[in-house]
Amino acid sequence: MPTLVPPTVPAGSLAARPQPELDGGDGLFLRPWQPGDAPAVLTAYQDPEIQRWHVRRADSLAEAEGWIADWRGGWATETEAHWAVVDAGGGLLGRAALKGLALPTARPRSPTGSSRRPGAGASARARWRRWPTGPSPPQASPGSNSPTPSATPPPAGWAVKTGFILEGTRRSAWPQADGRHDAHLHARLRTD
Repeated sequence: MPTLVPPTVPAGSLAARPQPELDGGDGLFLRPWQPGDAPAVLTAYQDPEIQRWHVRRADSLAEAEGWIADWRGGWATETEAHWAVVDAGGGLLGRAALKGLALPTARPRSPTGSSRRPGAGASARARWRRWPTGPSPPQASPGSNSPTPSATPPPAGWAVKTGFILEGTRRSAWPQADGRHDAHLHARLRTD
């Protein structure tokens, strides 16, 4: 069924060019994931806090390599955009992602990220938050939303610090190893 509304971001806008590297500020950079990052990803996903909030662990180097291949493939299929958060020396600090991209409406379903360095994740997310809604390609989007677990002040805190306004609570929406948790829904519009 044809739509009567033109797409905000035409199909092919991402896949037609290489995924950008972004300056995250505060000496942080966002770059596309590389196959050589697999050992660091394997190590990171052994961390109990990362397992708790991402509900995943990596059991082998091959599994971490597979995740990286999937993260890289999301750009080509225009369904996700994942970046490695690194310091000025190239040291891997975390991950930032726009998941569930819908180019016709230019809305990521779930901006996410993680970092083991305090403040690194928020700083990086503040930069990529501006990327899809700013003057850089793809063209400006109407907004994005970000569910964050309500039981955890740090994720909710980064959302507020990076301009995502609390809109409500999605009850029992966040599956965790210890059961389902409520999730705050934060959103940001281009006009915010």
